Amino acid sequence: MSELSVIRKGQVRNLVLATMAFAVTFWAWNLIGPLSGSYSRQLHLSPTQTSLLVAIPVVVGSLGRIPVGVLADRLGGRRMFAVICFVSIVPVLFVGWANSYGWLLFWGFLLGIPGTSFAIGIPFVNAWYEPARRGFATGVFGAGMGGTALSAFFTPRLVEEFGRPATHVLMAAVLVLMGVVMLGGSRNSPQWTPATGPALPRMREAVKIKATWQCAFLYAVSFGGFVAFSTYLPTLLQNLYHFAQTDAGLRTAGFSIAAVLSRPFGGSLSDRIGPVKVMIISLCGTAVMALVLALKPPVEVPAGVSFVLMAFFLGLGTGGVFALVARLVEASRVGTVTGLVGAAGGLGGYFPPLVMGVVYAGTGAYTIGYVLLAVTAGVALAYTIRTFRTL
Repeated sequence: MSELSVIRKGQVRNLVLATMAFAVTFWAWNLIGPLSGSYSRQLHLSPTQTSLLVAIPVVVGSLGRIPVGVLADRLGGRRMFAVICFVSIVPVLFVGWANSYGWLLFWGFLLGIPGTSFAIGIPFVNAWYEPARRGFATGVFGAGMGGTALSAFFTPRLVEEFGRPATHVLMAAVLVLMGVVMLGGSRNSPQWTPATGPALPRMREAVKIKATWQCAFLYAVSFGGFVAFSTYLPTLLQNLYHFAQTDAGLRTAGFSIAAVLSRPFGGSLSDRIGPVKVMIISLCGTAVMALVLALKPPVEVPAGVSFVLMAFFLGLGTGGVFALVARLVEASRVGTVTGLVGAAGGLGGYFPPLVMGVVYAGTGAYTIGYVLLAVTAGVALAYTIRTFRTL
């Protein structure tokens, strides 16, 4: 069988498995956010303390993507997916057993480990697909961020039914199964070759690439916005619209699903009309929806519709950014660049929940936070139009 036949035969299977692994690890990464209301009540947390607890897993999940992206270039996606699944079991279990704010912060910090899986999947699926279809491939893989929707919907319900420790044990078991499946069922592309050079020089080279910083900024806005809303939205809905924890989780799941569905669409659309046009649409829509939400519209309609549209536009942008990476960066450096860009995206999602918590504590509303999001999206829009007008 020719190499081309092997590649075509393995594309779908490995893309599906990588997407599943991404979804499982993202569910694990977002175990704290859907339960923020119960943590706040049980531990008598202030809005700022709750925001810090929700945001803390994002730190390791963001910065950890840099070394994980480098290791993915060296060891391959198959092994690295399994490693992340197995290592994530420890913080997942201990978060479930923690009963103090200090221990929750500590183990929540390490709960960021499963959030690093994104830096594995992008180079893994890139290697399986030809350049003309990488926007589609990375978009489909990116739909695995729907793990946040699974967590928002199922985690509160599982906790109500079985309790928090048992729910976390179940999540750990799923991680074990996913790690075994990746080891036994996935394969690295025949076109992939391990990077053998030292890691630091490759990182220095990636940092020197102009496209790394350009895409990092755009991803910090688009994916950062998604992460911020998917982790903090349960808290926001409970504070602002007084939903029960499970009802807030259901609506957060709807938000995440909208972003999940639009991400592969953004990747495929980038293959057709170009990633720059996709980013312009995304950032325009994000800015407009942020201004609508700043007016504190009534619940469901138009507030619920506005949240869903916000998710759609943010998801569209996340698909567009990595289609742009695939066009601007040579394949051998995609893993390292993805780690840096992914870290920026995660960090983009770290600060907004903290800002929202401070804003709500000080004003009793989220208006200033929404206005800041609209301004940020507007700046990113102007930057995109100016920087990539010839692309």
